[in-house]
Amino acid sequence: MKYTRDYSAEIDRLKKEIQTADAIVIGAGAGLSTAAGFTYSGERLQKYFGDFVEKYGFRDMYSGGFYPFPTPEEQWAYWSRYIHINRYMDVDNGTYKRLFELVKDKDYFVLTTNVDHQFQKAGFDKHRLFYTQGDYGLWQCSEPCHQKTYDNEETVRAMFEQQKNMRVPSELVPKCPVCGKPMSMNLRADDTFVEDEGWHRAAERYDEFLRRHEGLHILFLELGVGMNTPVIIKYPFWKMTYANPKAVYACLNFGEAYVPDEIAEQSIIINEDIRCTLEKI
Repeated sequence: MKYTRDYSAEIDRLKKEIQTADAIVIGAGAGLSTAAGFTYSGERLQKYFGDFVEKYGFRDMYSGGFYPFPTPEEQWAYWSRYIHINRYMDVDNGTYKRLFELVKDKDYFVLTTNVDHQFQKAGFDKHRLFYTQGDYGLWQCSEPCHQKTYDNEETVRAMFEQQKNMRVPSELVPKCPVCGKPMSMNLRADDTFVEDEGWHRAAERYDEFLRRHEGLHILFLELGVGMNTPVIIKYPFWKMTYANPKAVYACLNFGEAYVPDEIAEQSIIINEDIRCTLEKI
């Protein structure tokens, strides 16, 4: 159900909850990065992918990510730009840093479907982060022949700088060091996604955090989570709030802020721009 509540009153409630909660669990989706300036169409698309747009008619960066390019050199020309501007380039307009300032002195944990690494760049403790869907900064075997990921920063920067005519040098095309097959992004798109040791350790730390705070005053702070993958953040947050009378669920999502009737009294609903809301807090 969608609710219309007084914006200022909800801001005040959220301020109080951040201050008084025993723990804060942040659930972050694509809407948070959009608020931080990571747009995947429009001006940024034209600026960095104008040649690909002209050749293939892409309307957003996501479309190009799934396109069957004719050569690996062209494929990695596209992906190296994609990774460079969305993972290694400084884009954040202050949204992530403001969020960090709000919770840095609290007992917090972050669960996110975002893969752009912005939490760590803003100062969040990497041991309090669980990136469930992967990381633009990691590669894996496309097969995969083994459950390991590889840092791609050095090669991606070289690809970005050395590509010409929408192609990277053939010697930069990544291949699996074990089986020799093509490398792919460590992004959850199908059943080939590699959950490496780091992924499993993060999952364990998240589960332990929840167990340690069970029954306490927990603020489940959901930021920019849509309905593409609600089973990862949204539904569990609803369920844990319903099961704990001391818990509070806060949903910040411009145009998509809503809660079930069953937890309406335990909820804060802010249907406004996340960046502006964090500034006001």
